Amino acid sequence: MFIYLIILVGIAWLVQSFLGFFQIKNFNKHFSFLRQKGRVAIGRKRGLFKAGTVILIAINKGNKIIEARKMQGVTVFSRVRPMQGLDGKDLLKLTKQDLQIYDKLTIAAIQDAVANVKVISKGGEIPIQKTLFERLVQKVTLKKGVN
Repeated sequence: MFIYLIILVGIAWLVQSFLGFFQIKNFNKHFSFLRQKGRVAIGRKRGLFKAGTVILIAINKGNKIIEARKMQGVTVFSRVRPMQGLDGKDLLKLTKQDLQIYDKLTIAAIQDAVANVKVISKGGEIPIQKTLFERLVQKVTLKKGVN
């Protein structure tokens, strides 16, 4: 019985890896397409129990938005889709009114893209975000160090 459970988990992992490969392939195709139009700002907002969101925004040298696309979802079946409402606007001068038509996760991802462009344009590097597991380990390690 236990062997069957291990085999089932292994098969599920292989299927997820296979589908994840196609999701990454879809993302790379859209990124390459937008990259041909100009620089691409990428913003993301992770969702733990909600849909995660990744935004791709093609901008010209003056930071005007040429085209925007987003991938939003919980599963590996999420795909990149065109996003309306930002074309022609200045990425660094977006207002709350410009963003009011989007959901909270999309707004957070757009704001992340803006922050990333600002950091890169000043010659900085974007910090790598820690995973949930890394944050949990850090909390446990800090608690052990306090005792």
